[in-house]
Parts: sequence; structure tokens; C-alpha cells
Amino acid sequence: MSEYIKKIKGNKNLIYLSLTFACLVLAFINPKFTMKKDISNYIFVVDITQSMLTKDTKIEGEVVSRLKYAKNMLRQVLEQLPCKTKVSIGMFAGVSVAATYTPIEICDNFSAINETVERLDWRSVWAGNSRLRSSMINLARLIRSFPEAAQVVYFTDGEEAPKLHAFNTEDLKQFQGANNWLFVGIGSDKGTPIPKYDNKNQLIGYWSNESFALQPGVAQISAQNAGGRDNNVSSASYDRYLSRLDETYLKSLAQEVKGGYVNGDNTKKILAAMKKQPAAWRDNTDVQLRNFFSFLALFFFIVQFLTIDKITSLISFKNDR
Repeated sequence: MSEYIKKIKGNKNLIYLSLTFACLVLAFINPKFTMKKDISNYIFVVDITQSMLTKDTKIEGEVVSRLKYAKNMLRQVLEQLPCKTKVSIGMFAGVSVAATYTPIEICDNFSAINETVERLDWRSVWAGNSRLRSSMINLARLIRSFPEAAQVVYFTDGEEAPKLHAFNTEDLKQFQGANNWLFVGIGSDKGTPIPKYDNKNQLIGYWSNESFALQPGVAQISAQNAGGRDNNVSSASYDRYLSRLDETYLKSLAQEVKGGYVNGDNTKKILAAMKKQPAAWRDNTDVQLRNFFSFLALFFFIVQFLTIDKITSLISFKNDR
């Protein structure tokens, strides 16, 4: 019986050593195959209009502006995205969105992307108004100029300034470009005055109620006057315009364009909502097998010492009994 066991053990060791050597050779060759893979491309749009300077959010207990909070939340989201994901950072003001660059791979360019987020500033605005609804069409046009499609994650408080009415409300019934876009609501539902700063970022007062009032009559129809506002600061605390996160409007807007909405008070909620967005596109990708065959070689090498010895011990134990 002992000679038979030795023969089995010798054959097994030879088989395992052969398999180990074969796997090492394959790992050195590094074979690969091609498969279709979902590609995640994003453009993260941050509202940089002055309502985002309202201080009604907190980071670790400190009261901060919506813009600072949105930038902090965006950085946390970026840290969770896997390599091969491509991202672009965009800024919203007036009626349009400007992209800092077309989507780039996140791991290779992580420092540059973080630097872009850090430098987002309200003083980069090119228009004083905040016409979120109208920006949708311009954003869709911008994405079509990208070399690859991209999903949208839009950080905003939902503030339309001036307020919408019959003449300045963009008709989105035929708009087809925003399927699965995600709106992330920034701010609180508690009314808070909007600070007004000069070009040196020094506080000079707060926006007045008149700043958000509608222009009378047909003046609003004019392309030159559309959205014009009184830029004077409030004369007293009772005259300050109180801004709040308009979740009702953002949910309605998202539903209208077949998008989604999530409150930006939690990173996990944002990431979970992003996972529901379909991939921007599919492409062929090479899957390399070096790591797989290296692991397999290690497995066979270890098994030859474990399995045969255990079998031998078990048979010897039965024979002794």
C-alpha cells in the first residue's frame, strides 16, 4: 500500500509542477482577449452663479457657501470613481455651460482634475443671471461636440434669476438630450440671504428682493433685456432676498427631461444615483490574463504540498486503525 501511495504522490507532484510551469509560461506570454465594456464618461457641472455663495450648508460643523460645499462633495465623488472613468468639469452661469476640457481619464489626471475643482470660482461667471432651464439645451449642444458621449451630473441650488414666467420659460417638450441626466440639489430649505461681493471677493451687501423681480410688460421678451435685473444691494435686512434650495423645481425639471434628482447632502446617495445612469457608451477593451495565470501558478504550486500530504496522512491513519 505504501509503495502505491508513493507512486500516486510522485505522479501528482509531477502533474502539479507541470501545471505550475505551464501557467508561469502563459503569465509571461500574457494572452488577452477583446470584449465589449461599458465606458463611464461624465461631465460634472457646477453652478457658479451668485446664489451659490449663500451660506446655508455645513462641512464638519462649519457653515460654508453652497459653492464650497458642492466642490467638497464633488471631490469626494471623484475619489470613488474607478480608473478608466473619464470626466470633465463644467461651469454654469447665465444660460450656458462651459467645459474646462473634454472628458479625460481620472486616474492619470487626478491631480489636474482636483485642481480644476479647487479653482472653480464665482468670479469666472460671464453673465449675471441664472437661467438653469435655458442652459439645458446649450449643455446638450456642448456634449455633442465631445469626441465621446458623456453623462451629466449637475450640482445646483435650482435658483432661476430672474424668476420664470410665461415669456422667459424655455419650452423643453421636444428636448431629447437630457435622458438620465442627474441633478444634485445643493443648499437647505431655510431661506438665507445671498451675499454680494465685489471683484476682490469683499462683501458689499446682500441681494435685494428687487434683484429677482420680473420686468414689467413685454420688456422681458426682448433678447437684449431678457433676464435683466436690478443689481442694487438691499437697503435693510427686511429687503434681502431669501434664497433656498428649490427641490420641487429641480424634481419637476428632472422629470420633464427624463432625468433624475438627488439631494446632495450625502456622497453615498449621489454615487448610488450615478450607478443608475446607463453607461455613456460601449467600446472594445483588451482583457489581459497575466494576473490570472500568475495566481493559478501559485495555486498549483501550493496544492502539491497540501493535498497529497493530507491524503497520505488520512490513508495512513485508517491503516493504523
